[in-house]
Amino acid sequence: MNGLLGKKLGMTQIFKEGGKFIPVTVIEAGPCPIIQIKNKDLDGYEAIQLGFGEKGESSVNSPDGGRFKKAGVTPRRFMKELRVKEVGKFKVGQEINVDIFAAGDFVDVTGTSIGKGFQGGMKRWGWKGGEASHGSMQHRRIGSIESGPRLTRVTKGHHMPGHMGNKTITVCNLEILKIDKEKHLLVVKGPVPGAEDSYLVIKEAKRLPKGSEKAKRRLTLKVQTKRRGEGAKTGERKAAASKKK
Repeated sequence: MNGLLGKKLGMTQIFKEGGKFIPVTVIEAGPCPIIQIKNKDLDGYEAIQLGFGEKGESSVNSPDGGRFKKAGVTPRRFMKELRVKEVGKFKVGQEINVDIFAAGDFVDVTGTSIGKGFQGGMKRWGWKGGEASHGSMQHRRIGSIESGPRLTRVTKGHHMPGHMGNKTITVCNLEILKIDKEKHLLVVKGPVPGAEDSYLVIKEAKRLPKGSEKAKRRLTLKVQTKRRGEGAKTGERKAAASKKK
């Protein structure tokens, strides 16, 4: 699977013909050197470990420093593993750039959402709240949390006040509108999770939107391969039946 590591630079907008504008997110994606390659024989799965964002050697511990030195790359701030089907195509120290994507591709972007600290139920879960009239005393309170007269405990997963945000979120099927190969920039339609300067994982979309041209191509390819397979099977059956006769 194609993938890159990057950093969210911020949001802006692109104007189209007729004055229509589209909100977009600008992402600095790559260059990402391959620090380590995982094999089925040694690790039980196939993956490549990418790095992004340089940092000083004085802030690197000895295990990570040994890995960077072995790969022949400078220390990196953000590292992640991406599963791939064919590990033989990649080499340790090889740089993966933004040119693995093209305008019109769809990607899944994973990031950490903005932390909002401890919040009440109305903000965290969108509760309606109590009466706003004078003397109600239930404007923004929780209310009853008991599940019923017989069940004398609070059920698991009950919506309560608590920590909000700071979770790993993936936004799927974001269209790439522009690519700047020289500055290593991706311009993606819509918002992505996280604050500015937060790190992101950009992967090739697993499930394409139904109306897209790429999804139609995938569908036609699947239909063609199925028909060819069915034809081969029917031919084999006919040949076996003729031999029996």
